[in-house]
Amino acid sequence: MILIAESGSTKTDWVLLDNGKLVDQQQSAGINPFFQSVEAISDTISFLKEFKHIESIFFYGAGCANEEKNQIIQQAFATIFPHTNCSVASDLLAAARALCGNQQGIACIMGTGSNSCFYDGENITQNVSPLGFILGDEGSGAVLGKKIMADILKNQASKEIIEAFWKAYDFQPHDIINKVYREPFPNRFLAKFTRFLKEHIENPYIETLIVNSFCEFIERNIKQYPNFQNETIHFTGSIAFHFLDQLKQVAAQFNLKIGNVLQSPLQGLIDYHSKTSNHGK
Repeated sequence: MILIAESGSTKTDWVLLDNGKLVDQQQSAGINPFFQSVEAISDTISFLKEFKHIESIFFYGAGCANEEKNQIIQQAFATIFPHTNCSVASDLLAAARALCGNQQGIACIMGTGSNSCFYDGENITQNVSPLGFILGDEGSGAVLGKKIMADILKNQASKEIIEAFWKAYDFQPHDIINKVYREPFPNRFLAKFTRFLKEHIENPYIETLIVNSFCEFIERNIKQYPNFQNETIHFTGSIAFHFLDQLKQVAAQFNLKIGNVLQSPLQGLIDYHSKTSNHGK
């Protein structure tokens, strides 16, 4: 049996496959080696002790961008599965495999964070660094949340939106500042406000905010890939999925072809590993 994990900053989806068939599926908190130690990750995955006879583990995660960070994940799994091979790869490779399979294309993540890559059908050959929600992550939930929050706190949003926000959330401005600057995972906190954006998508101010952020994603990421206008561009993540109309609108402005749009790459990963005789590369 093989265990597949697809982890973002907010949640981790786990699936257990036996000869390509789904045996079990569970969900836990997000795992990110940039923010968590071996011990913290070990605590998060302790529930996996109930899984027996695991032959291989494929962990795809946010923050798994280099060998140093990948080893943190591997060390955490070794505390539970000391004799099981654990392959750790980025959430971007998960997106590429889930969205493109064995075909060439541009694969994008647009969830709590954002990212993109050019995928040749087997490997990621080019990646524009996402830089995180402070310097980059255009179009992501964290950045959308940051934009609406900043506009509300500085009275730049429309009056009706400001009134609706304070009616919807039991926060004081100092509570928000504390959560963003002093508490862990400010990106998760900010991304939660995309639900408010979705609920008020008919408001011109809200739709313009989202469209402009998606335009920034195209300008600062997609347009850096060679022949981007001739490639099919695929998306996964809650933001792309729930704001698909706005995403299509922006793609049309840039004459881009949108391919697959998945809320989660999980099913695509199940298909990929089920079809790959050696359970992935």
